[in-house]
Amino acid sequence: MSEQDARVVLARRLRSLREGRWADRRITQIELARALGGVSVPLISSWESLAKPRVPPLSRLDAYALLFATPRPFDAATPGEFSVADLTEEERQVMVGLQGELRNLRSAALRAGLASPASPLSASRSSLAESISATPWRFEDGETVTVVCAQLPQHMLDQIPYTNVDDPDYIELLTYSELDSLFELYGHLRAANPASHVFRRIATKMESDDYHTHLAVLGGIDWNQLTRTILDKLQLPVRQVADWNIEGGQYFEADDNGTVTKFRPVLRKQGGKDILDEDVALFARAVSPFNRERTVTICHGMYGRGTFGGVRALTDSLFRKRNSDYVKSRFGDCDAYCILTRVPIVDGKTLTPDWESGEHTLFEWPQ
Repeated sequence: MSEQDARVVLARRLRSLREGRWADRRITQIELARALGGVSVPLISSWESLAKPRVPPLSRLDAYALLFATPRPFDAATPGEFSVADLTEEERQVMVGLQGELRNLRSAALRAGLASPASPLSASRSSLAESISATPWRFEDGETVTVVCAQLPQHMLDQIPYTNVDDPDYIELLTYSELDSLFELYGHLRAANPASHVFRRIATKMESDDYHTHLAVLGGIDWNQLTRTILDKLQLPVRQVADWNIEGGQYFEADDNGTVTKFRPVLRKQGGKDILDEDVALFARAVSPFNRERTVTICHGMYGRGTFGGVRALTDSLFRKRNSDYVKSRFGDCDAYCILTRVPIVDGKTLTPDWESGEHTLFEWPQ
């Protein structure tokens, strides 16, 4: 089957669900856009186009399966808030069947697009494309993503060559904190969102329009002022305490229905130095407080190693699929969620946390 044929098959099925799923009810594109949480009508048209169809993200097809398991979402006052919990057991079975069908059609479309008679690697490429596009870092085509880091403190910049803007060999990236995490996430975002702009910014140098994009914020409250601002607005049941003047004054504090627990990194002394054996990191996703049509994602540890491990949880090719599946199964379509995770460091190497195993997750919200 050709790429165009496979995409057309999927497009026809999506249109048939909307127009003919129920004999006495024809869903308009406007109704569907509203039920999907406010996506644009032109975007739905592109998914149904028989001339140049676009393949929807996996999360959107799963939403289709939920919505077309029963007509009730389209009758609700706020259809975008309809969830799996609102389904009867019979409707849930219908949803599972539709979900499997649409996923198979999508895989066929992606596979056909990557396949070539001369390419024995087409199957592995299809799997690679699927694992990249299935993570929470995949956004709608054309939606800008901005990665925001802090700038290193001036006393650190003074010790690094080429960080003075007047130096002929000035290197702007050397002024960014969380450089490992930025490099890792930026590459993944470009791969997962080839039709979108991905920008990087220092928190203190953002423009007004930057706040209205999808925001990926790296680093903690001590350096990154945008992390502090967003966490204050979101009021998550997790907060970072970063008092570097006292031993043990650095930890995350989680409020579980009134029970407050502190989670600290694990350090040991070696040769008079503190060696980090395990960091703690926060991964949080929510609707952006600056633009309800976009998201904000915060990833930060007590140390840079924690931030890097938190990013790698959803970019590492060995773990991103299972961790993404875990996030989806655990939080579904929640508007806001967060995970506090352990990040192991072994012989100086930062390891990727495995959320599915349960060994690395310390606290999750919502419960």
